[in-house]
Amino acid sequence: MKFAWNDNRGRLSPLKLSVFVALFLPAIWMMSGFALGQLGARPVTEAIHQIGLWTIRLLFIALAITPLRQIVQWPQLVLVRRMVGVAAFAYVMLHFTLYIADEAFDLAKVASEIVHRIYLTIGFVALCGLAALAATSTDRMVRRLGWRRWQRLHRLVYAIAVLGVIHYWMQSKLDIWEPTIFAGFYVWLMGYRLLLRFVGVRGGVPLPWVAGLGVAAAVLTALGEALYFNLAHGVAIGRVLAADFSLQTGLRPAVVVLAAGLAITAAGAARTGLGGRRKPGMGFA
Repeated sequence: MKFAWNDNRGRLSPLKLSVFVALFLPAIWMMSGFALGQLGARPVTEAIHQIGLWTIRLLFIALAITPLRQIVQWPQLVLVRRMVGVAAFAYVMLHFTLYIADEAFDLAKVASEIVHRIYLTIGFVALCGLAALAATSTDRMVRRLGWRRWQRLHRLVYAIAVLGVIHYWMQSKLDIWEPTIFAGFYVWLMGYRLLLRFVGVRGGVPLPWVAGLGVAAAVLTALGEALYFNLAHGVAIGRVLAADFSLQTGLRPAVVVLAAGLAITAAGAARTGLGGRRKPGMGFA
């Protein structure tokens, strides 16, 4: 019998076992916080938000595996991509189940809310998309659908990630710090895939391009945040941009995106400098 922590040859994979265990930790943390009364005055609502947040985090981790395994030349990372993607689906189902519980299991009210509240409609569409990807993530479904059709289906994850960020952004209201970071990360992740297609060399993107992508994603994040505050609150674009890179108001989303992009570039450079070779680069694409 092959377990989730076995590699393709049926042997124990320390990487897969470690990731498998780690995927349970956010849910365990949330349940322990609930049991100990540490989730505030509305514990179910807080649990809904925390589990939803971890859904998006796991989805973005799954999307980041392909660039990371190519940049840091760690091909074994692909072994955990499917596992992380399926975990994202499990978390979104828990998120949805908690929401139903918070509505006293009134399914008619839940359905009405999904229809009439656009951010809930967006979230439900993303949930259905993740369900389709999880249901077709097995080797058997790959064979049944055929590699090309299966790959086209799993590219839906890119649209699902956008829906997840929009859902998170809309329900966050005034506190858009983390949704903006996710938007910046999405720009980086999609930018990497475009660079891989047009300037890729031996299945990877040259490090100077990776560094430039980090800077470009940070600039676009800053511009997007400035435009949002200008349109929503009338704040001058120049004022927001000045704050974004001054650090006087703390770590702004653009700085976080820039730091992440440069850290990945540095990791790739260190790996190459240690004697690594640039090598060619199933589940969630």
